Amino acid sequence: MSGYREEREMKHSRYVVAALLAIASLAACTSRGNKENSTFDTAMSKSPRTVAVAGCSSLPSASDLGKYLKAAPDSGEAGGLFHGKAEWAAVVNRNGQICAVVPPSDSTGGYWPGSRSISMAKAFTANGLSTDTLAFSTARMYTLTQPGHSLWGVSQPEPFNPDCLDPKSTRTVCGGAIAFGGGVPLYKNGKIVGGLGISGDTPCADHEIAKRVRHYAGLDPAKGQGADDIQYSSVDGPSIYTHPLCPNTYRNGKKIGEEPAATGY
Repeated sequence: MSGYREEREMKHSRYVVAALLAIASLAACTSRGNKENSTFDTAMSKSPRTVAVAGCSSLPSASDLGKYLKAAPDSGEAGGLFHGKAEWAAVVNRNGQICAVVPPSDSTGGYWPGSRSISMAKAFTANGLSTDTLAFSTARMYTLTQPGHSLWGVSQPEPFNPDCLDPKSTRTVCGGAIAFGGGVPLYKNGKIVGGLGISGDTPCADHEIAKRVRHYAGLDPAKGQGADDIQYSSVDGPSIYTHPLCPNTYRNGKKIGEEPAATGY
């Protein structure tokens, strides 16, 4: 009986040790997971650019961009899914280099992480395809980039570089080509100085917020805030610059309509 008792106690001890090791391992994993999540939240809530870039002095700083981004939805209904309150904002200079990237909030659960790269690509696109005399928002590119139109395939030579999603990356030109609402060129004294990209809601709401942020920054085109405004065939008539309706579409505070429901599936 003594030998049996000793063997049973040894097994019990091994079980206890195994259980303690498992608990310790779980605690370590939880701690590491919490640390990694915290690091991710911190990285997502800050600009991924950590190097000084020349040519950004005439553009909004990250601090100013954040103020404009917060104020824009309160200046009138923007429509969309979130009323323009869950937007990323990115600014590039005339060379297409990232000057600032600002998230909509400090919580990664309240917005779309994927919109960070889209905002950067929209800024790059609007800057890259506009001139001193032609303000060309990404909203006006939609129809032109559809099959059978003159800019079909425009995204092929300008892919977005995923290295820019690493907060430690020193890359300043991220590229990207976006052909729906949310990107607008920026002007100062009649000269183009860069581009602004807004993403995080429907493309229609993104454009509304981009238009307002640009105006707050005092960087409208020479022809005014609406020089490259989004167009809808339902109210503006047929045009090569037409953009489709989105869910809950507003323009300049007025309801325009709803994206048509899909049928026949």
